[in-house]
Amino acid sequence: MDYRGIFEDAVDSLRAEKRYRVFADLERIAGRFPKALFRDEADNAREITIWCSNDYLGMGQHQTVIAAMQETAGRLGVGAGGTRNISGTNRPLVELERSLADLHRKEGALVFTSGFVSNEAAISTIARLLPDCVIFSDQLNHASMIQGVRQSGMQKQIFRHNDVAHLRELLAATDRKRPKLICFESVYSMDGDVAPIKAICDLAEEFGALTYIDEVHAVGMYGERGGGIAERDGLMDRIDIIEGTLAKGFGVMGGYIAANKSIIDAVRSYAPEFIFTTALPPALCAAARASIEHLKTSQTERAMQQRQARLLKAMLTDAGLPVMETDTHIVPVMVGDARQCKAASDLLLEKHNIYIQPINYPTVPKGTERLRITPTPLHSDEMIFALRHALVSVWTRLELPREPADAAITASKLTSGDLTLPNFGG
Repeated sequence: MDYRGIFEDAVDSLRAEKRYRVFADLERIAGRFPKALFRDEADNAREITIWCSNDYLGMGQHQTVIAAMQETAGRLGVGAGGTRNISGTNRPLVELERSLADLHRKEGALVFTSGFVSNEAAISTIARLLPDCVIFSDQLNHASMIQGVRQSGMQKQIFRHNDVAHLRELLAATDRKRPKLICFESVYSMDGDVAPIKAICDLAEEFGALTYIDEVHAVGMYGERGGGIAERDGLMDRIDIIEGTLAKGFGVMGGYIAANKSIIDAVRSYAPEFIFTTALPPALCAAARASIEHLKTSQTERAMQQRQARLLKAMLTDAGLPVMETDTHIVPVMVGDARQCKAASDLLLEKHNIYIQPINYPTVPKGTERLRITPTPLHSDEMIFALRHALVSVWTRLELPREPADAAITASKLTSGDLTLPNFGG
């Protein structure tokens, strides 16, 4: 058996389809984000500008956050010592969970090593503990949520993306006595659209379902204290389980859920992903808490991020580029072809020192390949002007389409009848 050949053939097929993922060798420069050093295969370095980071507010570079990590590492060391079951819970982790519970106005919170793990563990555990549970999952939910649904082993119903009428049909066709869990996101990271949270909560109350919302692309950035879209819309108290990340708006690492004490205790006691995993180190916990506490009171970062997102959208639209209309900080620019998307990304890096990773299938449906741009408070107006010039140059050189981006998305949704397609969005 040629085992090596099997793996090589699998990777070669991705290369042939232009879906082989190449990770750029980047070295972020403390205090100068979004600037970074890019190293090519010959180890030659040059300075570039990052336009696709999920460090949405630049908090990974914030001096208060860095100082908290440095001070805690110097005082407590760099490791957690093992699982919380064996080594106990380090004090900064206790304080972090209290800060998260306060952020979302819930009785408790539980921290995991990543947002992927928190979704996978929480959804699967909660559903398994509900006898004969039915899970209702949005069509475009993230891969981590899909994995949690699958791992639960419970019956699932996939509703069309943000389609409240379809969700109602599915709920109405389900025995009212069966436990129900509705899983959805607040901000969908590839299209930048927002869920109809109030309408979903109304349905949950009408049909007796629990609500589980993924706020990973919203926490830190929306709401008076950075609690996410649910806080912004005054709906946090109507959501049963709020899941978030510490690695995007808060700029550090880790995932979490916030809910009532009974749910938190049940997940803590039953989820193997929590029980058998080494805890986050105290320095990371301290840094994350410093970021959260800062953003509970500071509006500066959120306001500047929204300003730069509005300016970028206006500049690119005025230039005739196919920008998807969104109400969020995510700015997708449609390409519609995997090879061309990779070529556009390569040209931006090679000729303009701009890094934007191409987004291809299976992260997005075929025919909707795009560049996903994420302006931050630290992208200056001059950087936005430079990006506009670079994109126009690339679009002209590659003769890329300029028709409205939303038309391509709509066409893709109309032609896709499979509601079980995975979404591997970041």
